Amino acid sequence: MAELVDHLAELTGFRDRELLDVTLVSALRDLLRPRAVAIYRSVGEAGHERWLTRARLQAGELAARADPGWVDLESLPAHHEHPARLDAFRRQSIVQLPGPVHLTLFPVATDRESLGVMEVESDAPLDERDQRLVMSILRIYRNFQGLLDYSERDTLTGLLNRKTFEDSFLRVAAAPPVPGADRAADARRRAADAAACWLGVIDIDHFKRVNDGHGHLIGDEVLLLLSRLMRSSFRHQDHLYRFGGEEFVVLMRGAPADAVGSAFERLRTNVEGYAFPRVGRITVSIGYTGVRPDDTPTSAFERADRAVYHAKQNGRNRVASHAVLVAAGALTDATRRGDVELF
Repeated sequence: MAELVDHLAELTGFRDRELLDVTLVSALRDLLRPRAVAIYRSVGEAGHERWLTRARLQAGELAARADPGWVDLESLPAHHEHPARLDAFRRQSIVQLPGPVHLTLFPVATDRESLGVMEVESDAPLDERDQRLVMSILRIYRNFQGLLDYSERDTLTGLLNRKTFEDSFLRVAAAPPVPGADRAADARRRAADAAACWLGVIDIDHFKRVNDGHGHLIGDEVLLLLSRLMRSSFRHQDHLYRFGGEEFVVLMRGAPADAVGSAFERLRTNVEGYAFPRVGRITVSIGYTGVRPDDTPTSAFERADRAVYHAKQNGRNRVASHAVLVAAGALTDATRRGDVELF
């Protein structure tokens, strides 16, 4: 019992979801002594779903393995390649698959969505006591995920909220130096890593007219539908935020410049072509920038925001790259640090 309490205390001691998953598989590995335990998350668009390994730990391993968040979806196994896993996910119930290595699969969900499946590999079937233990721990996991959602997500859209942005930015975009590495080589590595990180700001054009003409309830519906269009326009690993009002932010990692521009253009086109109930057609203006090695969340946001302002001043319903605007002489490359503006 003391071991169980210790694991539950550790499980609820983290606010980082990746660490939470690692802690969960570590706890169950120690409590059940299976061959292996893993969490697989369902990712991808409907009809093209894949299994992303969130954490997998085998007996005797010291550290859990996981797929990187920016992995190419096409390299992941498709849903149909693991029918037992898919059965547990769809039925939201325990599935057991006997064999030389016995598999017991548990659905993993939050109050908002079905996330995926926990898979336990063992020499013998898990008895009812062990199954109840796993389900009880998964209920605690679900409740704790709900608390994290309450503090980290916008209540209307379900996107990440503004107060989580700084921590996410530093975690996704920062490239810490390698101890003992050559400074010049490390600087090049940092620059390459940072160039693969991007920040975009999305602003709904003339949103005040929607609220004034149709009321705030219809305005809220527009915001909710836009958040759904954002989810379908970007990758599962991209961080999507609502900053408040009609302003949204996207933080991306591991994408080349042309793919980033295409993703934002895809969102712009999807929004323009969508028939919003009672409102009809709306458009968005988008500005984006590459994240630099020495960027703060504020400095990167300011560059993207200046690109959005330029887009709005020049016709709206367009995507603007800060770097392209600077190269064309339409903007100066000014970055603010506190009260000092550096050029």
